[in-house]
Amino acid sequence: MNTVKRRLNKCQIGLLPMGAGAQQKLSKHRFSALRMRHIMRRFTRPACLLLACLSLALHLLLAVISLSVLQLTCDPLSAITPKAPRILPDAGLTTPRAGLVNPAGVFSGPLTSSGLGHSKLAALFEHPLYTLPRLALQEDDRLLRVKARLQASEVDSSQEWVSDTEDGYDATHWNDSVESHPAWLRFHLGISRWELYDGRDPALPALMEQLATHRIVSAVQKTGGTQLKLVMSFPNYGQALFKPMKQDRNEETNPNLFYFSDFERHNAEIAAFHLDRVLGFRRIPPVVGRLINVTKEIKHITTDRKLARTFYTSPVGNVCFYGQCSYYCSPEHAICGCPTNLEASLAAMLPDLSLAPRRSWRNPWRRSYSRSKLAQWEKDPDFCGTVKKTLPYNKGTRLVDLIDMTILDFLMSNMDRHHYETFEKFGNDTFILHLDNGRAFGRHSRDEPSILAPLRQCCRIRRSTFLRLRLLSLPQFRLSDVMRESLTLDPLASMAPLLSEPHLIALDRRLSTVLQVVKQCQQQHSTVEAVIFDDLSAHIANSFASGLQKNTSNDQEPWRS
Repeated sequence: MNTVKRRLNKCQIGLLPMGAGAQQKLSKHRFSALRMRHIMRRFTRPACLLLACLSLALHLLLAVISLSVLQLTCDPLSAITPKAPRILPDAGLTTPRAGLVNPAGVFSGPLTSSGLGHSKLAALFEHPLYTLPRLALQEDDRLLRVKARLQASEVDSSQEWVSDTEDGYDATHWNDSVESHPAWLRFHLGISRWELYDGRDPALPALMEQLATHRIVSAVQKTGGTQLKLVMSFPNYGQALFKPMKQDRNEETNPNLFYFSDFERHNAEIAAFHLDRVLGFRRIPPVVGRLINVTKEIKHITTDRKLARTFYTSPVGNVCFYGQCSYYCSPEHAICGCPTNLEASLAAMLPDLSLAPRRSWRNPWRRSYSRSKLAQWEKDPDFCGTVKKTLPYNKGTRLVDLIDMTILDFLMSNMDRHHYETFEKFGNDTFILHLDNGRAFGRHSRDEPSILAPLRQCCRIRRSTFLRLRLLSLPQFRLSDVMRESLTLDPLASMAPLLSEPHLIALDRRLSTVLQVVKQCQQQHSTVEAVIFDDLSAHIANSFASGLQKNTSNDQEPWRS
């Protein structure tokens, strides 16, 4: 029995020959299996090919969608070429003419005051407060002077400065004639003891056109500072300070960030220049917005190896770089074009320090730049009393100059004013330079009252500044309206407003706060002279005051004079 079972098992596993019937059944089974396998192969190949085609089609569709999204993001920058700002001859500022706005919003054609219609900005600059007679400049009131002609024995008769031939730079011939000087040199020669520029100086529009349109021949990093800045050079040897776009114009600063951790904004530099001019200070160098080609105007022309090494192409095809600086210069904070176009601010450079040295002053109301400590002025309400006893604030105009800067900073919510500069040549009897405003206009939903500490504690303000602030609070010269009009003249305004409406509305709100603080100071002091620093002659001040009083509502406090 065991032998039979053993033979059956061996037969089942094929070790022993099977009978004819078993072989026939096995052949039929094998035939049907082979037939099924053949049928499966016949249909599997087309099915796999179909699935592969579908997968490829889906990948192509996703690629097209991604490219279309990227194109929608970058088209507004690449499709529009900003034009140079145009300057209104009789008002010293740029403005569009009615009927000459193209679909992209770029102004073109000649400009005349007759085609303006009603312009609050033009009317403001024609107001007597903005056309005050200028002080006669003495010999030492100019920052720079063209040297007088030397004797014929000392130099050849041409008296020309001829540039060396360099790639990308123009062959330049300068002499003592103003017409031979480029716009940037005329700007430098126009700096005086009292202001950076005259609002009606014909060199100003030419300089702004250079910043907006002239070819860039060199781009290198500027040393110092916490964030990336470049020095751009032009064919006529002029230079500009470049600050790139780092965040969307409508994006507010994160409220959890400290003031010293905020980004610098290119549109803040542009808007600060316009606001400084609207306030009549003229202490910020001209700034213009410009669309930069990151590849052609930085990467391909830079001689800065450290900068060149930081260029790369992002996963979506944008050209990026990050440079080297103290903060925010890393791949995580890279500056990227779209794909190569990048918005930026270009500010006219001041004269070289070897020609016009500047002195840096520590701001008495400097913040602690600490997350836990308070500055002395934040703990001592009588801090101004100490400042008034200290040079250079104990005499001259330095204190009211500082308060002018304080008002400017409060209006644009700039908390990052740790130092300021003056030109050494003029000593303490000169104006304050309002430089480095990139951290302004960060938040429009909240005002920072501590910025006004110098005004609150010292209760001192220039009469001309106070009158201009009162003027800008009137409906016909409303600050937000004139700023909106002024900013539309910048080349980048053709793409999007440089300041959003909430920021413009905040200007009016903050202006009202400044006037309220001055009113409180007047109520605290028995005489106007204790609050108002009279920098205007009595008869001019009274005529302005009476004109303002007629335009203000009855519920406002009458002018005290």
